[in-house]
Amino acid sequence: MAEPWDDDAPQVQAQTRAEALDEEWAGGSCLLPGRPDPCLVVILGASGDLTRRKLVPALYNLHRNGGLPETFAILGAARTEWSDQEFRDHLRQAAPEPAGDGDPGSWEAFAQRLFYQPLVYDEPHSYHELAKRLDKLDRKLGCRGNRLFNLAIPPVLYAQVALNLGRAGLAAEGQTGSPAGGQPGGNWVRLVVEKPFGHDLASARQLNAAIGRFFHERQVFRIDHYLAKETVQNVLMLRFANAIFEPVWNRNYIDHVSIVSTETLGVEHRAGYYERAGVIRDMFQNHMLQLLSMVAMEPPSLFFAERVRDEKTKTFRSLRPFPLDRMDDYLVLGQYQAGQIAGRPVTGYRQEPGVAPDSLAPTFALMKVYIDNWRWQGVPFILVSGKRLARKLTRMVIHFKEVPHSLFRQVLGPHISANRLILGVHPDEAISLTFQSKNPGARLCLRSVNMFFDFNRDYAGPRLEAYQKALLDCMLGEQMLFWRQDGIELTWAWLDELIQQCETCEPRRERIRPYPAGSWGPEEVWRVLDRLPAPWS
Repeated sequence: MAEPWDDDAPQVQAQTRAEALDEEWAGGSCLLPGRPDPCLVVILGASGDLTRRKLVPALYNLHRNGGLPETFAILGAARTEWSDQEFRDHLRQAAPEPAGDGDPGSWEAFAQRLFYQPLVYDEPHSYHELAKRLDKLDRKLGCRGNRLFNLAIPPVLYAQVALNLGRAGLAAEGQTGSPAGGQPGGNWVRLVVEKPFGHDLASARQLNAAIGRFFHERQVFRIDHYLAKETVQNVLMLRFANAIFEPVWNRNYIDHVSIVSTETLGVEHRAGYYERAGVIRDMFQNHMLQLLSMVAMEPPSLFFAERVRDEKTKTFRSLRPFPLDRMDDYLVLGQYQAGQIAGRPVTGYRQEPGVAPDSLAPTFALMKVYIDNWRWQGVPFILVSGKRLARKLTRMVIHFKEVPHSLFRQVLGPHISANRLILGVHPDEAISLTFQSKNPGARLCLRSVNMFFDFNRDYAGPRLEAYQKALLDCMLGEQMLFWRQDGIELTWAWLDELIQQCETCEPRRERIRPYPAGSWGPEEVWRVLDRLPAPWS
């Protein structure tokens, strides 16, 4: 008997996990905000590591939780000559622990929705074959012409693939089916683009122009999985849903802000990319500036995607240009050398496979950044990111000013530790607020204590991992957590002169400071930090 999802089988009514959860959708008790429209998810680069490690496991977990549409299919496309079954077998080993065979959320049920189409990225005829296969699947499965194209391919191919999709007619909306995605009377088509979005301002503009030739901006979803992490999303909730924080969220009460994203890993298998990019392109243009915008943006008038992205764009416009003649006071770059991580010896960056023995690619950066607007004038933002550091840590810390006058100076001295609000992303998904309290006993003595909120405590429901949340939002057409074209270009414009100065001006070699793996970076960070405490402490 033919499988119901075999594209050569007769069309039948599918029984899915989503149908089993109809009552939960209707009652509003489900984790998910709404059922996506029927659609075909097309992964270009389906034979690659990103598809196997991130995309398909995320889609499978959505399937198990009833988060995928009632009718859907996933079509992988890549140069490898695979059959549908070979593609399924390739992905099976990377799938999370499967449910039972009789469960509609099991791998076996999910695998029936996986298909494969060989694709030569620079061959236009190959895209016409892809279009035929999609039309055939669409007719049999009833996906209404809705399609989500995910570019899980090397960044150098983004523009070419987007153009070839458009030339094959695969970017067109509003042709068939029911109203969806803001297209009255027609289908929707969306394009998901992984980072990096160019390597400088000129290449970002070229990429945006190539994508924009056939895809409207509303169709483009530039994914940054950092923003899909639950604790990052919670920053806006903390600020704008609680009256106790926003009144003091400004230069009058905040001394400085630190944003840290560090890891113990080296470049691993990414040496080829990292040699061209370095830490500033890899982390600061996207992740770090997005985290900064969440902390620093003005409140939007409504919690809608365009209103929120408007305020982020205003923040990027307000970034103070680096004083290039005094750059050493605002920036420290480093490159890891041999050292120890968790008691295990590790090699230096220049000894990693694929790295040039005289490489000057920075693997660490600390920046002191200022935002020139009314709220933040004069408040330094310390941004830190690097590889092979002492521990994996991602957090944002709001350092409040010390009390202006110490009532207890005759007993305790003039200095009282300032309050800190810590927004943890990893390893602790938590929010903590430090404040001063009296120690028990007759003697007057202050101590710092924590008010602590664990994001996972007292919550037993399902969770969406970052890629699950991002892919679900793509299917729902929700762009809140995705980059907009103007934001991409503004951040590159701000960084371009800095990168050029670092890469072309002498003495470049002296600017890349060595640091041992397992440390917190070069000693020169203290010159930039000056009186400020270590951001990772």
